[in-house]
Amino acid sequence: MKPILREWLTEAEARGLMKRVRREVSPIHELAAVGKLLEPQYGAFFERVAGSAIPVVTGLAASREAMAQSIGLSVRELPDRFNDALTRLTPCKTLNREDGPFAVKAHILTGEQVDLGILPACLHHEKDSARYLTAALCIVKDPETGIRNVSIHRHEIKDRSHLGALLLPRHTNQIFRRAEALGRPLEIALAIGVHPALLLSSQATTRLGVDEFEIGGTLLGEPIELVPCETVDLEVPVECEIVIEGRILPNVRENEGPFGEYPRTYGPRAPRHVIEVTAITHRDTPIYHTIIPASMEHLLLGGIPREAAMLQLVRQTTPNVKSVHITPAGGCRYHAVIQLDQQYKGEAKNAIFAAFASSSEIKHVTVVDTDIDIFDTQDVEWALANRVQAGRDVFVVTGAMGNKLDPSSADGVSDKLGIDATIPVDAERGRFQKIHIAGMENIRLEDYL
Repeated sequence: MKPILREWLTEAEARGLMKRVRREVSPIHELAAVGKLLEPQYGAFFERVAGSAIPVVTGLAASREAMAQSIGLSVRELPDRFNDALTRLTPCKTLNREDGPFAVKAHILTGEQVDLGILPACLHHEKDSARYLTAALCIVKDPETGIRNVSIHRHEIKDRSHLGALLLPRHTNQIFRRAEALGRPLEIALAIGVHPALLLSSQATTRLGVDEFEIGGTLLGEPIELVPCETVDLEVPVECEIVIEGRILPNVRENEGPFGEYPRTYGPRAPRHVIEVTAITHRDTPIYHTIIPASMEHLLLGGIPREAAMLQLVRQTTPNVKSVHITPAGGCRYHAVIQLDQQYKGEAKNAIFAAFASSSEIKHVTVVDTDIDIFDTQDVEWALANRVQAGRDVFVVTGAMGNKLDPSSADGVSDKLGIDATIPVDAERGRFQKIHIAGMENIRLEDYL
């Protein structure tokens, strides 16, 4: 499957997953408001955005079903394919400049031509400090190994040629610190308008030194084709819509934020990294993608890859784990529910500790039996109500590393809560069994109404 955004947009519209908005909208709050009201049932393609000739899409894959369909999979197949992609990488194919022309190089702006103002970047929430790029793949290379790293960060538009960037303590920041220690800027490319599979692979939880584009290649079943940039020594997907090239400046920090984030709270204003833009390239008629913060598109892009990484790690500790779910209510970061076919005493607690180890962001973990639907919040709450005694089944780990965007943390230091909501192994299981109406699963209501 080719990672072509435009082909997926055509398919999404045909499947009834995408609505076209023909009325002109403002990128200042109005676009985000309409897109938010449409999700998670629909994405939105805004044909006319005030102040720009470039249309905007949001909600490329606003549900698990849409995310799976974009890769040609069912919801059930997606976790296994993602787990496979984490361990069976597909090397990229880098094309030479003479292999062109390339659509994304139709317009090449450098020097005084560089102007971020041509983009229909959005002001999403009322207290955001400025317009932001929220759906750009952030591509850098480790100066020590030369291996690519692909991620997504928020980028505040400061002026025609500068962006602010929040680099949390993850791989991009780690790579930048290596360059900064040498007194060098870190070259960066921001690719906007890519296929959902590349967005998803960029969020994979892996060790430093894994090229996320190679994960994307396995997700799609063929190598990702890349093309060299114009002013930096990096490669970007051939099929992307817009590319911003530049350098993260060493020993430079400027105030950035506030910005409405995935927990549905504002990240505070603070000194953060600065990108100097050296070039912009784009198609003849590019499509701009914005991710509305805290939308289902935003949450699922973070949640599905984290679930895959968590499932791998937890199964190494507790092989009887069947599935995991990192819930949208917890920003697809903080709350996890684990489904366990518990055979031995203490398995649930081991699974909880492994889940905490899979991501510093995980704050609360609940383990349930296989008769509980971990994607049904009422079913999980039923297990909490009927199978948990706090003195026996709840424990707290204090003072662990969490996430600085959690407003209840102490600058990222957070307590962790584990809940064993499974039936005790030595208990009389019939006492805990859910009631059931015989034959109900075979009833078709349309036969009665």
